[in-house]
Amino acid sequence: MALDARSSTFETLSKKIEARTARAGIIGLGYVGLPLAMAVARSGFTVTGFDIDPKKIVALDARRSYIDAVTNEALTAEIDAGRFFSTTDFAGLADCDVIVICVPTPLTKHRDPDLSFVEATSRSIAAHLRPGQLIVLESTTYPGTTDDIVKVILEETGLKSGSDFFVGFSPEREDPGNQHYHTATIPKVVAGDGAEALSLMKSFYGTAVSTVVPVSSNATAEAVKLTENIFRSVNIALVNELKTVYAAMGIDVWEVIDAAKTKPFGYMPFYPGPGLGGHCIPIDPFYLTWKSREYELPTRFIELAGEINSAMPRYVVGKLAEVLDIRAGKALSRSRVLVLGLAYKKNVADIRESPSLRLIEIIEERGGKADYHDPFVAEIPPTREYQALKGRKSIDLTPEAVAGYDAVLIATDHDMIDYAALSRSAKLIVDTRNVFSRLGLTADHVIKA
Repeated sequence: MALDARSSTFETLSKKIEARTARAGIIGLGYVGLPLAMAVARSGFTVTGFDIDPKKIVALDARRSYIDAVTNEALTAEIDAGRFFSTTDFAGLADCDVIVICVPTPLTKHRDPDLSFVEATSRSIAAHLRPGQLIVLESTTYPGTTDDIVKVILEETGLKSGSDFFVGFSPEREDPGNQHYHTATIPKVVAGDGAEALSLMKSFYGTAVSTVVPVSSNATAEAVKLTENIFRSVNIALVNELKTVYAAMGIDVWEVIDAAKTKPFGYMPFYPGPGLGGHCIPIDPFYLTWKSREYELPTRFIELAGEINSAMPRYVVGKLAEVLDIRAGKALSRSRVLVLGLAYKKNVADIRESPSLRLIEIIEERGGKADYHDPFVAEIPPTREYQALKGRKSIDLTPEAVAGYDAVLIATDHDMIDYAALSRSAKLIVDTRNVFSRLGLTADHVIKA
């Protein structure tokens, strides 16, 4: 482009960001995109949120948030201030100076990366791409995605990264239900395709979050996110395996962990459970194992952790069947089971990749009947893998209802449950979260799994 340094696309965009006159576009108004949109709007930018789901736009227009991390009051404040708008019309991308992609990156049924949402979104941006825009990917993915897919699709327009537009990556770090950290207070790793892109990334995110952590390349930033979640996956797999070994020895793994964590150095506690859930840990490690095949390098450690964690729902149902047989003299195939907690973690409504769905499926595959109760999830929504469970409703947790089940399987330990009352009503309880011991409630009919 024949522009002098003063009027270059970089300097023009940089000045817009610094003055908060740049318009930001956030694509994907889910657990990542909507909180980010609020943080960016609060920092003084005008933000347009884009989503393909018209139901979300209807809710937002009615000032009704569907994400726990964003209150109705916070949403209303940004709309009333004229700093936040939402739409399904992607033509508005042409008016945005900074565009952030926050779309899902699931796995296929063969556990390969599914980047269809990222690719489709990149093509939507390309249709409205113009000089002077910063395009950012936040969706978790394997190293190389931003440069090899997003950038390549955008450059098919004839515009060039680093001169006409700029490309960066910043991994999302949302933690639904976390009361101590939110989008603006969690350190933000940023990277860019070249020094100018990185400078824009630092400037843009530096206005919305308290700490910005720059790294050398987009691929490095992509690897940071995978490393964070692989670390958790491997350590959770370790304690899940220890659980099965110690149980065979008559040792309580939770007691072991609680004692081990008193060591003030060299140890970090992780806890076992009925399986992994959420949008990150069950999925992200497989992005790296897939990419590593390109380099003919094995990822045995990561894949083993995935196998162990994926096996936990079946292990738990096996323990449930054993307990029903020994304690109640009843086969699982003739039993009614209440699964307590559908969300993947306590005190949230998020059921993405929740092991509870798999627990219900396995129980019914073995001939049993399973219902669920969750104070945050009134009805099972459509899911990619569990279509047969769609529409099932949470049962009321009355003493009479609980007494009608042969066993209660605690999969998610929501704080608002009255566990003492549950213990009085239930015939048998299988606790996968150690909630009864943690609350100091002991009873012969409560079995850990």
